[in-house]
Amino acid sequence: MRDRQPARGAHRAREFEAFVAGAAGRLLHAATLLTAEAPDANPRARRLLTLALAHTYARWDRLRGEDPYDCARQYLATRFARSTWHQYGPFGRARTDPRSPLAGLTPQDRLVLVLRLYEGVAEEQAAALLGLPAERVHTLCDRATATVLHPARQTPPRPVGRRVAPS
Repeated sequence: MRDRQPARGAHRAREFEAFVAGAAGRLLHAATLLTAEAPDANPRARRLLTLALAHTYARWDRLRGEDPYDCARQYLATRFARSTWHQYGPFGRARTDPRSPLAGLTPQDRLVLVLRLYEGVAEEQAAALLGLPAERVHTLCDRATATVLHPARQTPPRPVGRRVAPS
């Protein structure tokens, strides 16, 4: 019986390594979109990815037919939502890279947009994961999509000069 434990552990490690090799890139990209950091400078996204993978590894033996990617994605999303809520409030703005296409969105809008459009999570599943009504998820996704596709135009600054008093 003792001989089986090391073999089982080695098999578990190989399975998890294969999962990480296949899924880590996509999960890191999703985390980078969530945090709205630059792809080459994304410490918050890497921290989220590390936590999601550690959580998935801890549950690896208990997944039993569940999709490990789904487990990691759910943890990534809930961890992002919770940490953002505690740091910045429900609609607060976190440190974002202005070059990120999602930098103009609130964290909640980014989360819904990434889940729905990048990850392809169904509206009902996203609503259940976030604890929101499906209609609210639909509204948030529509608003975020419109904001990304049609960003607010910034008016050019007016030249500062001498004002002439009306005569």
